Amino acid sequence: MSNAADTPSNTPSEMSVYNRYAAAAQAREEALCCPVDYVGDFLSVIPREILERDYGCGDPTRHVKEGDTVVDLGSGGGKLCYIISQVVGKRGRVIGVDCNLEMLALARKYQKQVAERIGFDNVDFRYGMIQDLQLDLDLLGRELGQHPIADPTGWLKLRHVEERLRHDQPMIASGTVDCVVSNCVLNLVRQQDRQQLFAEIFRVLKNGGRAAISDIVADEDVPREMQDNPELWSGCISGAFREDRFLEAFELAGFYGIEIVKRQAEPWRTVAGIEFRSMTVLAYKGKEGPCLERNQAVVYRGPFKKVEDDDGHVYCRGERMAVCDKTFQLLQQTPYRGSFEAIEPLRQIPPDEAVPFNCRRGKIRSSRETKGEYYNLTTESNGASCCSDNACC
Repeated sequence: MSNAADTPSNTPSEMSVYNRYAAAAQAREEALCCPVDYVGDFLSVIPREILERDYGCGDPTRHVKEGDTVVDLGSGGGKLCYIISQVVGKRGRVIGVDCNLEMLALARKYQKQVAERIGFDNVDFRYGMIQDLQLDLDLLGRELGQHPIADPTGWLKLRHVEERLRHDQPMIASGTVDCVVSNCVLNLVRQQDRQQLFAEIFRVLKNGGRAAISDIVADEDVPREMQDNPELWSGCISGAFREDRFLEAFELAGFYGIEIVKRQAEPWRTVAGIEFRSMTVLAYKGKEGPCLERNQAVVYRGPFKKVEDDDGHVYCRGERMAVCDKTFQLLQQTPYRGSFEAIEPLRQIPPDEAVPFNCRRGKIRSSRETKGEYYNLTTESNGASCCSDNACC
């Protein structure tokens, strides 16, 4: 992990973040990391200099699959990218994004060596800000080299150049990524940029893609005086999200199936009575699209009396709840798979014949609505017990 929050500016916290991680690329700083155990034997091919300059608080690589295209936000010295490159294999692809040039130099320094060790090269490190994944800072640098800014008019022209680059040559195009990971970086992003940050994570993901984010969270609101402390901010402390608001940020961006997959029991640090700990969240993209009525229902199996999803749908244990086709499909996929019984109608309604479904109103689906009003089938026993080895059911 490294500073992928912002390029240096006049804000003390931004300067402290950039400078601290630039120094951490040259010599290890113990205060910047939590102990992390990584799954699998993936570290043996990674040069020791990278391992010694790695800073993180969790292991989001557990949620990456073979063949995935993965983006690592705040890729730093490249450790996470080089682990993921082995998990996704030859068919996969890994893009590391960071705006700290010292960390990028460290990651790129060993790219050829790691590729030779694992037998393929599927990693690409890009210079950019994680809250603006459209703007490639390498391309912007070339433009500035050709057209330096000398006055306010030049600055205005530069804004048009930025928009052209975002539109014509985006650093990461929309809907092209299977999984976005990050390891203890989001807390370094300025408060005013965080809504855009989550929107960008959502934008680059494919429909059905997922975000696996490890970060430092707080059990209370962090007071302003701590947020204004450059040392605490750059140390992944005072920029920490409050735990519930971290989850809420995913929800507001449009994610569903949001789950805490790991939460550190004991705090990593405690400052002024506020506990700071590592938490890994997994969230999915894919609930966009129209709500169509196809006479489908789901039955929540339990163990709770009822549960509510991110769209406000309430599912009562054991009851046939009417759902739209989109929700019906989602509830049969990860992370809901196994929690719901899916009930198809006896007569299938083709999608092009389906009418809009009102998802705002919870409704129990009558079994007659599923089977058909005039359903009158009678089955006869063949003489075998339903509980025998030759059971009819």
